[in-house]
Amino acid sequence: MPAMAPLANPYVPFQLEDPPKYEGRKALIRGTLFPGLDLPFMGMVNQKEKPITPKTELQVMAFALQELALYLDTHPDDKEALELYRTYQRMLYKGKMEYSEKCGPLTHIIPVDDKTYTWLDDPWPWEYCANKEG
Repeated sequence: MPAMAPLANPYVPFQLEDPPKYEGRKALIRGTLFPGLDLPFMGMVNQKEKPITPKTELQVMAFALQELALYLDTHPDDKEALELYRTYQRMLYKGKMEYSEKCGPLTHIIPVDDKTYTWLDDPWPWEYCANKEG
């Protein structure tokens, strides 16, 4: 538990300017991009790693992008965070387009050049095996 966190719950620590950040994959597992906000929920701590797949990589980027957006809501003048946010925006957009071209649509609103409607094509997300995704 961070040194600034008291033992009483609930508690939301004050977020400082230019806080340290987890690497994207660890942030997804821990549930926050910022170690200073990484407090256990009801004594539980997320440790389980997700399988490395193209879809998981997109999930990591989307999570980091959302965390940075929330941070920028309260720290709009943090230039470094804004640049990191823009970098993740570009990476996520490019990754989604590449994934859609290779594996099919991620959502029904992403345009693909298929001649047929492929949104309902197999496999469904729960049918993927760990580390076997296209």
